[in-house]
Amino acid sequence: MSVWFTSDPHFGHQKIATERGFQSTDEHDEYLLGALVDQTHVGDQVWILGDLTIGGRAAEDRALAMLSAAMGGRSLHLIPGNHDSCHPMANRNSHNRVKAFYEVFDSVQLFARRRISGQKVLLSHFPYWGDHTDEDRGVQFRLQDKGEWLLHGHTHSQERRPERGEIRQWDGKSIFRFPAHKQIHVGWDAWGQPVELEEIASIIEGVTTE
Repeated sequence: MSVWFTSDPHFGHQKIATERGFQSTDEHDEYLLGALVDQTHVGDQVWILGDLTIGGRAAEDRALAMLSAAMGGRSLHLIPGNHDSCHPMANRNSHNRVKAFYEVFDSVQLFARRRISGQKVLLSHFPYWGDHTDEDRGVQFRLQDKGEWLLHGHTHSQERRPERGEIRQWDGKSIFRFPAHKQIHVGWDAWGQPVELEEIASIIEGVTTE
């Protein structure tokens, strides 16, 4: 069994489909589903870290039906994002809507915790910091940065690895702390495919030895 992570597929979202170079949402969705099916195998575990769609019941029901039909035999897990109606940020009645997601996903939870390369790794839709808007959104739903590794989506950035953080000047030279935040972006816009656990392990191991 292999374990995979991805985020922000945004099925049926024309703006995102266009930004990703597709002419239509049908073309976009077919490509994403094909990549998910080709990369993963029956018996694998697949974590989607939120934002299946832009929102709305019709779009969500369509995305859930597509995932159910295409990803049979895989164990699917959802960490909902701010566009998913099973997230309280998106819907005050998320406790009612979550039933539809459980028909496709084996688990639906705002956060999760895994162990990768001997390190505690948290899973959330949101990063510790950062957004694709001027201000960070959903700060009340973000985990606090206590120095633990975090896999996230949300930003739609092409950046994958943690950034190097400058902490002070010393004798005219910049002193850096690496990483600035132990967060790894697993979103589709960064990878263009699901990310295997071993790839995450490689990043973590590379950072911890620097």
